[in-house]
Amino acid sequence: MDYKKYITVVDDWPKEGIKFKDITTLMDNGKAFKSAVDEIVAYASDLEIDVVVGPEARGFIIGCPVSYALEVGFAPVRKEGKLPREVIKVDYGLEYGKDVLTIHKDAIKPGQRVLITDDLLATGGTIEATIKLVEELGGIVVGCAFLIELTYLHGRDKLKDYNVLTLMQY
Repeated sequence: MDYKKYITVVDDWPKEGIKFKDITTLMDNGKAFKSAVDEIVAYASDLEIDVVVGPEARGFIIGCPVSYALEVGFAPVRKEGKLPREVIKVDYGLEYGKDVLTIHKDAIKPGQRVLITDDLLATGGTIEATIKLVEELGGIVVGCAFLIELTYLHGRDKLKDYNVLTLMQY
């Protein structure tokens, strides 16, 4: 399926010069969204996944239906102060500063096979930080799946040691 026809490109948002890729118009179309989720599920089916991990918030949108279809759990990665129990955390860089991501300390058991999902692979910073959290807990990242990859930002370079699926590239 040509998923790009379901993505709305919003010029100059959230700041001038950015061409934001809005996935809500893909989500609005049940058949297209189901097809995208099904493609990620098909990719993950052979990876013997134990748990899906997704960073907030759009990683939840992709990861939860994938974990449901695979009949495995979902572990959220959130910004600092958003998870209620004991967490581990990692600092990571943004275009405009630094932020902190956290995961519950008991979300991943040592040796569990993990699929990381998100809507967009851009610079790779968020996913690189998510991988660090998973691996610190002893998880094995066996795949990373995204709806969109912005190839000109070279985020895949940070994931060269990992199995990566993207459904569309810009």
